[in-house]
Amino acid sequence: MREYSYYPGCSAKGLAKAYEASVLSVFQYLGLTLHELEDWNCCGATFFNDIDGYLAVGLASRNLCLAEKRGLDLVAPCSACFLGLLKAKDKMENNTEIRERVLKGFEAAGLKYNGTAKIRHPLEVVINDVGLDKISEHVTHKLEGLRIAPYYGCQLVRPYSDFDDPMYPVSMDRLFHALGAEVTDYGCKTRCCGGALTGTVEDVGLRLNYILLHEAQRSGADCIVTVCPLCLFNLESYQKKINKLYGASFNIPILYFTQVMGLAFGIAHKKLGIEKAIISPEHLFATV
Repeated sequence: MREYSYYPGCSAKGLAKAYEASVLSVFQYLGLTLHELEDWNCCGATFFNDIDGYLAVGLASRNLCLAEKRGLDLVAPCSACFLGLLKAKDKMENNTEIRERVLKGFEAAGLKYNGTAKIRHPLEVVINDVGLDKISEHVTHKLEGLRIAPYYGCQLVRPYSDFDDPMYPVSMDRLFHALGAEVTDYGCKTRCCGGALTGTVEDVGLRLNYILLHEAQRSGADCIVTVCPLCLFNLESYQKKINKLYGASFNIPILYFTQVMGLAFGIAHKKLGIEKAIISPEHLFATV
């Protein structure tokens, strides 16, 4: 049985509870144990760095200090958290001024930072530590007939691309094939959803999401499957407003990749957070 430290991040305890539920359920099903960090704090996401670069690195790196205590790889499902932790570690390794200032703060707080924590995304974990052959063996409900547009977003594989191609990743594609699903030719798989622009510069944010939805529909996908809580929120929550603005008729379910895995494994829908979806995907299950 493999064990990992687990950094849920703020989203998993709020709007992305379905993501956490499905991650925990799928990992348990595959015999992977997650140990949630004690006293973890917000990673600062992508915004805090623009306010105070030093504090942003310190905030995220504190979680790495906590992970080092257990000596296990650190799994972070949220794309923004995953990227924020990687950025912090990169700056601690390559920026002497930032590292020395942050280490002084850690010393005052009784924390030690050695830079040994390995930050990993659950998608990479299931691909590399479990393997597609083993995943196929665990499938009880083959997803034949389900057409998926895999949406990676812009933060998972860029600028750090240790486990997949930064411009055209295929790890989710391969995973869904192993589950028996059909993967559509989705050219927007790493195009940005706009992040917080839907709440700040709404017309730009809505336009970006319209493009993603339109291209998924054009590819013949039944649903869009993502790895990012903010991407899911934008694509799902704004479909009605996008329909009104662009005269469209989108009603596309948006799912987390771990929910799709759980469906193939026969895990109860409630344990996967399926009922929390704004656009119900239940009609898709009739094709499986």
